[in-house]
Amino acid sequence: MNDTDPKIAQLVRQRVLERSGAERVKMGSQMFDLAKAMILASFPAGLSDIEIKGRLCRRLYGNEVDADAFVAHLRSLSDQPDQETEQK
Repeated sequence: MNDTDPKIAQLVRQRVLERSGAERVKMGSQMFDLAKAMILASFPAGLSDIEIKGRLCRRLYGNEVDADAFVAHLRSLSDQPDQETEQK
């Protein structure tokens, strides 16, 4: 759904393009951080780090990323001994 008037959309696009590339990257990063914070705030308390990362992946990327494989990868990493501990 797009209910933005085409003239307004063009004005916003023009204003964004007037900014430097660094400013646009910063804007995108700030928007991502805000979206992430809103998603995290919606999760129930008490989730493990892996559960949080899996849910966040599903909400942000949908079907674009295999979230189950991502979670399995995170779990496999947590099963490995800490490299610093091994070296001591």
